[in-house]
Amino acid sequence: MKFSIDRSKFINQTSNVQRAISTKTTIPILTGMKLDLSETGLTITGSNSDISITSFISKDDSDNDLKIDSIGSIVLPARFFNEIIKKLPGDNFELEVLDNNQTLIKSGVSEFTINGLDAVNYPHLPDVETDNQLVLPTDVFKEVVNQTVIAVSTQESRPVLTGVNFLITSEGLTAVATDSHRLSQRKINITSDEDYNLIIPGKSLTELVRTIDDSVKEISMSISENQVLFSFDNIMFYSRLLDGRYPETDRLIPDESNTLLTFDSSKLLASVERASLLSHESRNNVIKLEIKAVDKKATLYGNSPEVGTVEEVLDFDSLEGDDLEISFNPDYLKDALRSFGSNTTIEMSFTSPLHPFTLRPVEDRDNFVQLITPVRTF
Repeated sequence: MKFSIDRSKFINQTSNVQRAISTKTTIPILTGMKLDLSETGLTITGSNSDISITSFISKDDSDNDLKIDSIGSIVLPARFFNEIIKKLPGDNFELEVLDNNQTLIKSGVSEFTINGLDAVNYPHLPDVETDNQLVLPTDVFKEVVNQTVIAVSTQESRPVLTGVNFLITSEGLTAVATDSHRLSQRKINITSDEDYNLIIPGKSLTELVRTIDDSVKEISMSISENQVLFSFDNIMFYSRLLDGRYPETDRLIPDESNTLLTFDSSKLLASVERASLLSHESRNNVIKLEIKAVDKKATLYGNSPEVGTVEEVLDFDSLEGDDLEISFNPDYLKDALRSFGSNTTIEMSFTSPLHPFTLRPVEDRDNFVQLITPVRTF
């Protein structure tokens, strides 16, 4: 195996593949990056068992300046290999696999020889049928992920809650995540000939969104029994699916409310951030919202026995319903508010001090909801 290639183009592709490679793995070969050179181009692969990413560099694209002398494959230690390529002096570099998987890398006056591994021992990529693909606008898909992944659980005691549940029917796609303390649900209109109910790990979705360049307009989604494949540009991103049944979350979202507040999301976020400055110093990390309906007044309180207290009268658009005092984790509310974007009019609905409250964007209230469980303080 021997080729030469534009160094910057190669680094652009390996930076994506590197996301799937972990130094903490029980399978030593997965700490490596697989290079597979064919007559048509170079395929680079990284995997950590949970996700696998491949990137293809085409020989036909003149920008890559890929010159192939002999085809073959090799697995190279990813961390050292990437650092070597980044620090090479020239615009192009040459790579050649010698005897016993020794690999020679040359650029300008610099020359490295590193120990590779036989690619035959590298695990095969999952087999995912691509006949029935769902095609999604990239900006919409990234928005859905960013708005829901904030609510996935970090506790492995209930594995299904560490993922986002994607329910796909002829009526559209519903994505929902919950960690039992908060919930985020987003709906979008898509066309699908088949129904799917799958749970994608939150960590996989986070890495996927980081991998998608802003120039990508569409992303294709293919689903198998225990894998999902996302394809865009020259990238293929595989993720395992979580086993188990996701809880029925629709019944958790209240249909009615006794107190209703509407806010500008940016103004409320700024107020909560100020109140949480002191609550973060407290062991409980809780702030309190007090609503006086008759006086048309809403006040936010935060305190730390060690530091002091904060009190802020909120600037809201409208208030109606019953008086209320409710306490909650400010970090959950901050995450929820950020997910709506800046200067969005938000509707906050409350039923009682001990029941979850919801946040919805006024202009799209049927398709996006955030739910937060209050904290009992007595």
